[in-house]
Amino acid sequence: MEKTRTTGPLAGIRVIEFAAKGPCPMCALLLSDLGAEVIRIDRTVPEDGAARAPARFRFLERGRRSIALDLKAAEAREIVLRLLERSDALIEGFRPGVMERLGLGPDECLARNPRAVYGRVTGWGQRSPLAATAGHDINYLAVTGALAAIGEQNRSPVVPLNLLGDFGGGATYLAIGVLSALHEARRSGRGQVVDVAMTDAVISLMTALYAARARGDWVEERGSNFLDGAAHNYGTYETADGKHLAVGAVERKFCRTLFEKLDLDPALVPDSMDRASWPRLKAALSRTIRTKTRAEWEKIFEGSDACVAPVLTMSEAIAHPHNRTREVFVEVAGEEQPAPAPRFSRTPAGVPSAPAAPGEHSGEILRQLGYEAQDIRRMEAQGTIGGPSSHEP
Repeated sequence: MEKTRTTGPLAGIRVIEFAAKGPCPMCALLLSDLGAEVIRIDRTVPEDGAARAPARFRFLERGRRSIALDLKAAEAREIVLRLLERSDALIEGFRPGVMERLGLGPDECLARNPRAVYGRVTGWGQRSPLAATAGHDINYLAVTGALAAIGEQNRSPVVPLNLLGDFGGGATYLAIGVLSALHEARRSGRGQVVDVAMTDAVISLMTALYAARARGDWVEERGSNFLDGAAHNYGTYETADGKHLAVGAVERKFCRTLFEKLDLDPALVPDSMDRASWPRLKAALSRTIRTKTRAEWEKIFEGSDACVAPVLTMSEAIAHPHNRTREVFVEVAGEEQPAPAPRFSRTPAGVPSAPAAPGEHSGEILRQLGYEAQDIRRMEAQGTIGGPSSHEP
């Protein structure tokens, strides 16, 4: 079975992805965007019988081929193991024990391919008092200290979308873990299991904040610290037209520029790191910024080191000159979506292929594994494998 992906720094690496939600498909996207060949194993029927969005809107599923399998069937499990024999890594995001019950746990998989990396991502980890319980991004954030730290004083915690647990935590750390284990396997010739818990990952992301807490520089009350919106020179402000500016003038020289552009007395800057001065200075900035529209302030701050940026909607971000110049959005299947990142000078990533319908490549993949046409037809009739029609509403 030839490896087909030829662009990007991960060209030549093949990864098996078990279809899931949240961090697992995001990790597969990162690996695929950077050149790995990712084969997604979908269900033969949609989860909970739910209809799926049209393929062109499933951005997280772009760039890979799909085979649909009924993993409860022994023949389907054998297909997975044959795929793994020809692959470098496997990633899955089921609850602990699910893969073992399917007969596709680490013991079975590494027995078939001892060099393979077995990547697992869950909210609570494989072993924990909470490991068997359901949860989502917000629940995992709740036990890390992150959720309690985000928001305004005397208000409920603010939900930071699902960026921290699912994506910044789970997906990113799974990708790092899998690539690290692949690097080590090239030396040792042995694969291993990578256990990623979103709680572990988020706490790791908070290392600097836990350090601030240890020093006594972090107050465990929302809206009371420099990085949580309490300081006048690190936060958001409403403009005259109901839009917002983001201010991040951390260093004193940048804060002086900020005050000059706002036509405020720069003499106020020397005490700007004094917590007692924050409410007064924040009120002054708020009053001033409300006097002009966001567009007017953008013109005033343009080209300066005041560390001020407009707070854009997603639609505005797509059209913003910075993002256009950097080409950070790419068109795939007629839809503009985030482009692969980061960038490489010698082995750039190509434009991702369109998202595949579940099972779109079932026959193709099986033929490459050596299955005969009559066997493929038999498995289709038995429901062991599926194609796009099985997912139509």
